[in-house]
Amino acid sequence: MNSTGNKYLVTAAIACFVAALAHVGCIVFGGDWYRFFGAGEQMALMAEQGLWYPTIVTTAIALLLSIWGLYGLSGAGVIKRLPFTKLALLLIACVFLLRGVCFVGLMPMFPENSLTFWLVSSGICVFIGGLFAVGYWQQCSAGRLDKISYKG
Repeated sequence: MNSTGNKYLVTAAIACFVAALAHVGCIVFGGDWYRFFGAGEQMALMAEQGLWYPTIVTTAIALLLSIWGLYGLSGAGVIKRLPFTKLALLLIACVFLLRGVCFVGLMPMFPENSLTFWLVSSGICVFIGGLFAVGYWQQCSAGRLDKISYKG
């Protein structure tokens, strides 16, 4: 890894990869993991019944988080520049921050999730979104997101 890479974006990328792995763990280890991570009893039961829905949803989330992790590394200059890196980093930061602060509006849509789940997951989202936002701002301020090359 490049030691001059943006530490905020690298940390955000690592956090995304860890979150993606936790989602993969839910698929592999089933209902107990869905319960532990607060996905709700319905998702846990569907996973235990072998239904496809939890696997599809969880796979999509894991893939999205992995892609976001790659964009973090790209924006930090650790890997080759991905298409639309500047815009992607801004949108990723916004999605994480919105998810983190707007959880009260989401709670009625997922009544099985506990208040603890909402507070912990929202805090994590604000943290990761903040990392993306600060890293984005630093890279933009330095003019690094406007360059085509990377340091690898």
